[in-house]
Order: sequence, then C-alpha cells, then structure tokens
Amino acid sequence: MDSTNTRRAFIRTAAGLAAVAPFSNAFAAALLAGDVTTGSGEWTYRVEHDWIVAPEGLAWGDTHGVAQDKAGQIYISHTVGGGATKDDAVYVFTKDGKFVRSMLPQMKGGGHGLDLREEKGTEYLYHCDVNRRRILKTKLDGTVIWEKGAPVEAEFMGNKCYANENDWNPTNVAFCPSGEIFVGDGYGKSFIHCFTADGVYTQTIAGPGNGEGQVSCPHGLWWDDRVGTLAVADRGNHRIQYFDDGGKGKPWKHRSFVTDAMRQPCHFKTRGDTLLVPDLSSAVELLGKDNKALAVLGDGHPTTLRGAARKDFIPGKFVHPHSATFLADGSILVVEWVPIGRVTRLVKV
Repeated sequence: MDSTNTRRAFIRTAAGLAAVAPFSNAFAAALLAGDVTTGSGEWTYRVEHDWIVAPEGLAWGDTHGVAQDKAGQIYISHTVGGGATKDDAVYVFTKDGKFVRSMLPQMKGGGHGLDLREEKGTEYLYHCDVNRRRILKTKLDGTVIWEKGAPVEAEFMGNKCYANENDWNPTNVAFCPSGEIFVGDGYGKSFIHCFTADGVYTQTIAGPGNGEGQVSCPHGLWWDDRVGTLAVADRGNHRIQYFDDGGKGKPWKHRSFVTDAMRQPCHFKTRGDTLLVPDLSSAVELLGKDNKALAVLGDGHPTTLRGAARKDFIPGKFVHPHSATFLADGSILVVEWVPIGRVTRLVKV
C-alpha cells in the first residue's frame, strides 16, 4: 500500500513534529517505530497521526471536513487556530501531504462540512459554513459559484420550518444522482432539505424527532451507491437512517436504521462495498455491504482529551473523529474535532 519514499517521508515528518506539537517520549517513539496499529485481521491499519500538519504561519482550528479531487489534491476545512497569520478556512495539500495553498477567509470560524462533486466534467467543492450559516459551491481554487442562506420558505408537513434565518445551521451536503443536493440542518432545527444544483430550494424530506423518518442532528449525509439511496448520520439519535424516494411527487420515507457499532456518527464515504463512518465518540467504524461492523478503528472511548495538549493524546487512539475519506491509494484520512486540529492517515497493513 505504501511506497518506501512515502514511508521515509512519514518518518521525517514524525521526527520533526516536536517543533509544532510536543509529544511524550513514548508517543514519539511509537510513531517513529511505525508500530502503532489499529483494527485486526484484514482490517488492520498503521496509524500515522499528524500525517498532514499546518504549514508555518498557519494553524489548525477544529478540523472538520476533508475531500480529495481527481488530481489527488487534498482539501481540509477547519475553523482556523489562534496565531494563524491568515484567516483562510480551507488548506490544500498534494496527495503526499505537502502544502499547496489556502483559501476562503470568509469562512473563518465556520469551516465545517466539505464534499466534492464532478459536474459535466468539472469538479466543484461544496462547503458548509456554520459561523455564517451558509452553504457555498466553489471552484477548486475557492472561487465562489453561489452561496445560500436559510431556506426561510421551507415547509414540512404543512408547517414553516423557520421563523428566521438564524434558526438553521447546515452541517453537510450529499449529492443525488439526479443532480439535486441534500443539506442536513444538523446544528439548527434538524431538517433535511433538497436544493437544485443551482442552490434553489425544492423540498424538505425529514424533520426533527426520534421515530421513523425523523432525525436529531442530521450531521452528515451520503448517497450510498451500495444500496442506491440516501444515508443520514442521525447523530443525536445514535444511528444511521436510510431514506427512500417516494417517487412521482410522493414524500421521501424511512427505509431502515443502522445501529450496529454506532455512537455519534458524523458523516460517510464509501469505497466498494465498505462504508466509512467517522464517529464523534472517539472511533472510526467500517461497515460491510450488509451494514454490519467490519472494524472499529482507533477506539479511544471514553475520552476527555478534546482540550488536552497534543503530548497527552494516546498513540493509536482517536479523540473526536469528525470526518474522513478514502484516499485514492486506499488509505483513510481522518480529521478530528479538537481545537488544535489533527489529521491522521490510516494505512492498511
């Protein structure tokens, strides 16, 4: 999975990390030895904490979102840490983790959900800004195509969803094969809305609650090609919930729940038959095609380390995974909700 050059680059990175994130001697020794692993059997991964670090003059805030484009460039959305000389909320790196550029200063404090879609041969980024309560579509260089605030016209089951624009706060988006965009109002009033590719509101498919077809903090969403329908990280209800299109103008409806290994699921990605689920309660779950757990990676549950110094983090354990993606080479990149940020690569062994 890993070339000799990449491995050497990681060792050099680990050796130099003390300059930006002081580690305990045990932590540094374990990283340098390359013997920190998680999982078991077929699902064993080498853990490379801080595989990507913020370059000099920039600083992570809470690292919230991650995506990779066809050329291999990696995009990480975060809230911007103290001491950063620029306000940019998205940092861009090569496939090898080398810094390229930063962008989108208007999202400082709010960089959250981040996903990428190819449309008519062109790739675009979709962002959720939880500070300004907006969704944005941009080019890969950060040029804004459109941005959208609260759909104050939205109604669900005959009732208005919002009394004012501050009632909503979008956390992540998903893409329907028809071209529509699903938006989870995870930090607002727990609705799921549909928009056209141009950002025009069309309908609301779910609202707050804990029953079938209801959600609480729909934090992440993903069109699951394995089953051909919408998966929702129903975080406040500690489950994944699937929805089906009712068809011909009929409302979307509940399809099923997934609770196996779920604590506080945040978002999703798929690779083949595997569903990747970063879970805020200190783990990353891998589910098979039947949505049964294949592995629970980096399990640090329970944890009280969110505000701790980097040297106090435990090798091989996660604090609060917030998003993750499969990279093109099959490794997994995990970003965490910690105020000093953390980006970890998991490489299958």
